[in-house]
Amino acid sequence: MQPLPELDDFLLCKTPEEWIQVALDEPEILLIDHANCEKKAASTALRLMFRYPEHVDLQYKMSRLAREELRHFEQVFAIMQARGVVYQKLGPARYASALRSGVRTHEPATLVDILIIGAFIEARSCERFAALAPHLDETLNKFYCSLLKSEHRHFQDYLRLAMQYSEEPIAERVSFFAEMEKTLILSPDTDFRFHSGLPQPKD
Repeated sequence: MQPLPELDDFLLCKTPEEWIQVALDEPEILLIDHANCEKKAASTALRLMFRYPEHVDLQYKMSRLAREELRHFEQVFAIMQARGVVYQKLGPARYASALRSGVRTHEPATLVDILIIGAFIEARSCERFAALAPHLDETLNKFYCSLLKSEHRHFQDYLRLAMQYSEEPIAERVSFFAEMEKTLILSPDTDFRFHSGLPQPKD
């Protein structure tokens, strides 16, 4: 199996400073959508377990990942409760659905593409936690820094599984989704979310 790329080489761009500033100006939305992201990550892992029970390594990796993501949700939720942040429904971001629009419709290509997308979501999450942490209060700084190791491992797990279950080298598909991901991060976005793109100027 080929060596894994480093996270900084995997993502084609850094989070823009404009996004970081909006995140600091919208702390409640940041926390709410972070909580949503943790639940969605756990849900994705469980769906993969049910859809592909024949893949033993996937079962083990996704089971662990789901448990960790739900634990992270509990931690975010506790912080929200302590700060009086009301957990309310937010509309979905375009990020994940846009990436999924590129998934191929035949197996094992479908599985491979879903796993590659999972790697990008975890990699971007890790990059954004690192970008935000220095600007946050002590509690959130410590929490976000604590997430870096697990998010980085999740990124690696998804990519290793994609390599394992693909019938061909995955470099071309990684490049395909990398360009999509870069466009989503650097293009204007209507709503601020944890994985949103450039904030649109306010009137």
